[in-house]
Amino acid sequence: MTILLTVLNVSAPVFLLAAIGFAWVKLGFDYPLDFVTRTAMTVSLPCLIFVALMETEIEPEALTTVSLAAVAAYAAVTVVMLAVVRLGDLSMRTYLAPLIFGNTGNLGLPLALFAFGDEGLGYAVVIFGIMAVYSFTIGVWMVSGGGSLTKVLKEPLVAGTVLGALFLWQGWRTPVFLTNTLDLLGQMAIPLMLLTLGVAIARLTPGRLGLASALAAVKMAVCIAIGWLMGWAFGLPDIAFAVLVIQIATPIAVTSYLLAQKYGADAEAVAGLVVASTLLSVVVLPVLLALVM
Repeated sequence: MTILLTVLNVSAPVFLLAAIGFAWVKLGFDYPLDFVTRTAMTVSLPCLIFVALMETEIEPEALTTVSLAAVAAYAAVTVVMLAVVRLGDLSMRTYLAPLIFGNTGNLGLPLALFAFGDEGLGYAVVIFGIMAVYSFTIGVWMVSGGGSLTKVLKEPLVAGTVLGALFLWQGWRTPVFLTNTLDLLGQMAIPLMLLTLGVAIARLTPGRLGLASALAAVKMAVCIAIGWLMGWAFGLPDIAFAVLVIQIATPIAVTSYLLAQKYGADAEAVAGLVVASTLLSVVVLPVLLALVM
């Protein structure tokens, strides 16, 4: 009973905030999605990542091991999902990228923070940074054929990750007034991302939910298995292991829908994937948390 209460305390705020965003739209209130998303992705989230890495007490060697495990996990997920798409005779442009990339930002970061504190957040931002770089390069290429390394280097969240890792490695610290400012900006990120997740899902028009539900279940099962295997193979400590499994298992991100819409893939099919995998995660992620906590 204690573990169930703990899991509820961790997962309920995440899904309740997303539900508030969902209800906000359904009640007819305005929500400037582009402005809020841009604010979170260009200001608040980079500050959160930078401060979390700079102030983490995790040994750099442990972060390196988690990074290698995350790279190996995403490589394995890519191979398996490529096989799934080919065997199912599905469109590569529409289905491959969503089946690889999870919602490591909107869902993964809050879950890691609420479940495992600052140490968990430190691991989570590293995995999120790896996923973001992969998504903005090869992920964009999968959808459009036009991924660009130059574009990645211009992304503020990538800069926040690189600078945070540099400050951690060198043991540097920003002045207290600047740290407090960056920390205050970073505190906006998680509630903003969760509210925006609910808003974005409320505005989706999902299609082909039968296929989407089957693929969402396959993605969840494959990602949990691979995350667990890589955490064990790299000998990660308990919290790092748990965060890796949770991050790799997060549902399909709304950004997959936005990319499909932007580059002419089947956005309606991707919307179905986002909705189906997010609903599935409401049940699966609390159970997974109970197993790894």
